Amino acid sequence: MRGVQGLAGVAALVGLWWLLAATVFAGGGAVPTPWAVLASMGADGLAFYGPNTSATLSAAVQGFLWGNGLAIGVALLVLLVPRLEAVATQLAVISYCIPLLAIGPIVLVVFGGDATVVFLAAISVFFTTLIGALLGLRSADRVSLDLVTVYGGGRLARLRYVQIISALPSTFAGLKISAPSALLGAIIGEYLGSNDQGLGVSLMISQQQFQVPRTWGLALVSGLIAGLGYAVVALVARVVTPWSRGV
Repeated sequence: MRGVQGLAGVAALVGLWWLLAATVFAGGGAVPTPWAVLASMGADGLAFYGPNTSATLSAAVQGFLWGNGLAIGVALLVLLVPRLEAVATQLAVISYCIPLLAIGPIVLVVFGGDATVVFLAAISVFFTTLIGALLGLRSADRVSLDLVTVYGGGRLARLRYVQIISALPSTFAGLKISAPSALLGAIIGEYLGSNDQGLGVSLMISQQQFQVPRTWGLALVSGLIAGLGYAVVALVARVVTPWSRGV
């Protein structure tokens, strides 16, 4: 049922796009029809989209792994050493509040090149996953924790047998949001001119050259990849946490 509703929503969106392109924005050239965008994508082909998509996706995946790995590690550390919670939370809030376009040039000057793209992708996912993991770790059932304690288990045993399992649903909820965020961070990093190829670089060039159908095509590909990333993490979550399908 959800799949049918999703397809219906996509079809309605494409229909609205086509209608606006043929009526309100007709003749202006700023909003091409879906067919014009698809024709442009077909003309560019894999020779254009392949390398650019691969470069952005590679940086986004690296940032996704680094950012989420650090977030989960910090959440576990906070649980084991509660005194660190205030510092970790403040750092997470700072990473969330600082605009990527503001910090990007600084990171570019310090690290340069591909490291900037990966860094911005990583910082884009850190806050969401950290909060999800912390909430999940703290939502563990008190009776189960007491049971482990009665059988002689310490803090690590409670973490291993109860709290980590309890944290999986909310952690995966954060990871699902992080997948599109990592791609966005990578594109912004490329948009700042820190790489020679990628979706962000191509978007900037196509805008400067006023290649409207190509710009829309790049945006469409970026959206599809972001949605695919969300879907992949959601599928993994359904397999790993079958008891919480509603999360």
